[in-house]
Amino acid sequence: MTVLSSPAAPTISGTQHVVLLGVGLVHVQALAQLATKPLAGTVVTLVAPHPRQLNAGMVPGFMAGHYALDDCAIPLEPLVQRSGIRWVQHSAVGLDVQQQTLQLDDGSTLHFDWLSINTDPIQDRDQLEKAIPGVREHALFARPIEAFAALWPRVVEMGSSRALRVAVIGGGSTGIELALAVRHRLPNAAVTLVSSSTVPGANYPTNMRQRLHNVLKMRRVTVIQDLAVGLTANAVQLGCGADLACDVPILATGGAQPPAWLAASGLALDDHGFIAVDRYLRSTSHSRVFAMDNVGTCSRHPLVQNLAAAMAGSPLQPHQPPIKSLNILSCGDRYAVASWGHFSAQGWWVWRLKDWMDRRFMARSTQQQG
Repeated sequence: MTVLSSPAAPTISGTQHVVLLGVGLVHVQALAQLATKPLAGTVVTLVAPHPRQLNAGMVPGFMAGHYALDDCAIPLEPLVQRSGIRWVQHSAVGLDVQQQTLQLDDGSTLHFDWLSINTDPIQDRDQLEKAIPGVREHALFARPIEAFAALWPRVVEMGSSRALRVAVIGGGSTGIELALAVRHRLPNAAVTLVSSSTVPGANYPTNMRQRLHNVLKMRRVTVIQDLAVGLTANAVQLGCGADLACDVPILATGGAQPPAWLAASGLALDDHGFIAVDRYLRSTSHSRVFAMDNVGTCSRHPLVQNLAAAMAGSPLQPHQPPIKSLNILSCGDRYAVASWGHFSAQGWWVWRLKDWMDRRFMARSTQQQG
């Protein structure tokens, strides 16, 4: 293993430099594959700022007290060591696709011949500050997940000495799970879910939405269908003109957002600002760039095979997302709600299924490292 403190580009004659930006699920799978079948004639560099990758699906369980944070983490060093790649422990702050360079947060640049992007979802603070003035100063952001996980114990400590007023802003799956986790971990807190103008879980089928409604009601999570239009030191300002008293506002809105530096990268982007990709998840404008930021958590993508094929000028394998996906939302306690297409279910056994799936994924990732 070579862990680089500075991102010097490889100088080996005749090699191709492949850069993996981020440690999303596809890149975790790719690193495991590279450990058993390296790419011929290449030097591979991983760009990732943290020494571990957190499993976002387990973080609500960490918040609720069911897991230690280490239970939710994949250590990167053993995985990097086994795959024999280089590791640059920095974040990207810019991309010049014409020059084939990444700009890193220490001011240096990293050249690539091939680039694969599989970064974690982010929350664009500039956009969110415009929509909800005061969030930069007062909100606890759900993303980046490392920062959120580091700050959560402080909230728990505050809640141990007094009853907190917690508002979770965002009625999607993340907001629902976070609100229910807060309720379980801080039973004396007043917990409110501010779900914009829609019902919580609006993107789910009707039967799933009804289950979520009942769970939130049974667990005493107040739901407000209104927009958060501002934050102060002790309140969430609502679109109706009222103020919601709040000690800890958790921002779980905005969905997955592209990093701001993509706009000036030179890559073709879709209507939401993400990299426009074809059915191989390859940039529609630059064939040496792959992007997997929107790949589902249960998807498997033949990235390593496609990189090898692209370098050889051979046909690529298309990404084939599942027709249906299993969605399981934890409910704070050891209880969960699930949907599969138009089928839904709930109960302690659903949580046990989620727990088993999460632990199996983590065990496989760990086994791949050793």
